[in-house]
Amino acid sequence: MHLALLLFFSFVQLFSVNQITDSQQRLDSYQYLILDEEEKINIKDAIQRDDFVSLTNESMNFGINNDIVWIRYDVVNNTNEEEKYLYINNASLDSLQLFVVSEGEVLGTYRGGRLEDFDARPIPSKSIIFEINIPQNKEVSLFLEVKSVNKKIITSTISNLEYVESIINRENILFGIFTGIIAGLLFYNLFLYFSVQDKIYLIYVIHTVLVWFAQSSILGYTQELIWQDSVWLSLKAGVIFSSLVSIVGIWFLRVFLSTKKFVPKLDTGFWFIYLVYGFILVNAFFFSITISYQTLLVTQAIVVFFVLFVAVMVLKAGYRPARFYLLAWSVFMIGIFLFVFSEMGVLPTNDLTAYIMPFGSALEVVLLSFALADKINILKKEKDKEQSERLKVLAENEKLIMEQNTMLEEKVQLRTEELEHALRNLQDTQSQLVNQEKMASLGQLTAGIAHEINNPINFVSSNISPLKRDIADILEIIEFYRENGKKHFDEDAIKEAQQLEEDLELDYVLDEVDQLLKGMEDGAKRTVDIVKGLRLFSRVDEQDVKKVDLHDGINSTIILLNSSMPSKIRVVREFGELPLVECLAGKINQVFMNIINNAIHALSDHIDEIQDPKITLRSHANLETVTIEIEDNGPGMPESVKDKVFEPFFTTKAVGKGTGLGLSIVYSIIENHHGTLEVNSELGVGTTFSITLPINQNSRKNEE
Repeated sequence: MHLALLLFFSFVQLFSVNQITDSQQRLDSYQYLILDEEEKINIKDAIQRDDFVSLTNESMNFGINNDIVWIRYDVVNNTNEEEKYLYINNASLDSLQLFVVSEGEVLGTYRGGRLEDFDARPIPSKSIIFEINIPQNKEVSLFLEVKSVNKKIITSTISNLEYVESIINRENILFGIFTGIIAGLLFYNLFLYFSVQDKIYLIYVIHTVLVWFAQSSILGYTQELIWQDSVWLSLKAGVIFSSLVSIVGIWFLRVFLSTKKFVPKLDTGFWFIYLVYGFILVNAFFFSITISYQTLLVTQAIVVFFVLFVAVMVLKAGYRPARFYLLAWSVFMIGIFLFVFSEMGVLPTNDLTAYIMPFGSALEVVLLSFALADKINILKKEKDKEQSERLKVLAENEKLIMEQNTMLEEKVQLRTEELEHALRNLQDTQSQLVNQEKMASLGQLTAGIAHEINNPINFVSSNISPLKRDIADILEIIEFYRENGKKHFDEDAIKEAQQLEEDLELDYVLDEVDQLLKGMEDGAKRTVDIVKGLRLFSRVDEQDVKKVDLHDGINSTIILLNSSMPSKIRVVREFGELPLVECLAGKINQVFMNIINNAIHALSDHIDEIQDPKITLRSHANLETVTIEIEDNGPGMPESVKDKVFEPFFTTKAVGKGTGLGLSIVYSIIENHHGTLEVNSELGVGTTFSITLPINQNSRKNEE
């Protein structure tokens, strides 16, 4: 420690006596002795020590430690007054004892320091002042014992009361200006906080309050104004409030510059700084205030660079409010560096270093207030710009809304059509289920009737041929008797036989028997065809896809509808060569039945208006499909009817004559067979239904 001090003070001069004149006299020639805190000596020992180091300098920085410092001033009072005042310009020294010694004898003992009773001070001030008596024109020695855990920077001045009071008044004026600036900014920003409810203003207010307490504690004004009798606060307030103001200052920085948004990686470094300040506070409260103060000074020197770097990076990120913050922090950083370097002894202590921290802090809070105002202006401009952009966006949105309304209307229409289609499908499915149940029952009934009729018809049709042979034999016998009777009967018998033939009308009877047999044969054959048609049409035993001859299905359908078809309607078959087609035969026959039946009804309703009513059935094969066309030369359909012809429950027939499900079911059956059904109709010309089916259903499914 001694070596460091000798290196810092680069010049050592021969010791000279301080001459006290009528004006103030700064004691810049002195001797000093540094002792370990365990090495305690009294004034008698100090007088006899010959290891004092002589220096000539305005001030001496004895560092931040627990050492005991003895300082010796040799003075001569050349004035007319013995009463003088020794002024120590460092209010943070803990405990001091001053001894006035002349020729080895102690003339007076005085006590001072911030730990001493405030009311016992000769002048009620935060400064350390000793009221002493120095004999005139006689060389005396002033021994000053300094005990302090804080910085031991000592600047001593001997003067009269008027000069000391002028120093105190000057310091009070400067402190009043500082307090006025702080108070004005405090209340202004507190008003803004309650007005806009933005937490950044509350943080600024807290920071401003802590700045005042920190600087007031360093200067000693908190002890003078607030806690005159609290030794604990007087000793630790400077470190505690300096740490708190740093913590809140970093908090303000993070919120004001949005560091978490712009520099998230650097923002995490502040948490480590919080931990260091937390250590300083805990140590200051419960352990060594000296270690806390030393750590605080080192931390402050590091933090100012880190904060400056963060602010620069935020400004580079394009955040304009960082400009004023950088300016404010730069001013404060200069103050911190000068203060820290003077506290560490790197720079000499003078009025600039003594008051740079309050001045820098005041200027910082002023510039931070400007930064907040600048941020408000920037936010206002951004708000105006944003409002302008919003108006522009609103106009665009209005245009988009109009376009979207048009699109929505189209989508609603499309959705409505989809819903209508879904409804049709649902109705179609419902009608199919109902129709399937009805057709299944009808098919079972038809198959049963066909089976029951088939046996007696087979019996009748099989007996017609033997009956014809027997009757032919009988007729042959009758003819034999007639020929031989003419030869062998007498005339009376012949006349009687002829009379009998005339009475019985034998020739008519024989002709009638022949016609009856022919009619029975035709009826039996027709009945067999009808039964066969019923069996082909129903096919209730066929639930799987099979290869069938579509021509058989068409022919069986014509047979079944023959009884309901007026005789004037001709059925024209223009069949081509068709391969066997995979399908559900019963369903396809149902298709033929519904379409041909509709054609019959269309022709029947206008039978007298059409010269040659006919139904034309065509068929031809393609590469992988077959096409069946059912054409009638009826009245045709208008476009409005043709567009709805496949809708469920739509019918043009009179009430009670149609359900409107026939063609809907037909369309579903063809669709389920992966085929197509098209209708072409022209008023006054006729209607053609074109059915296209794939030859093989399995290959069709594989393709899908």
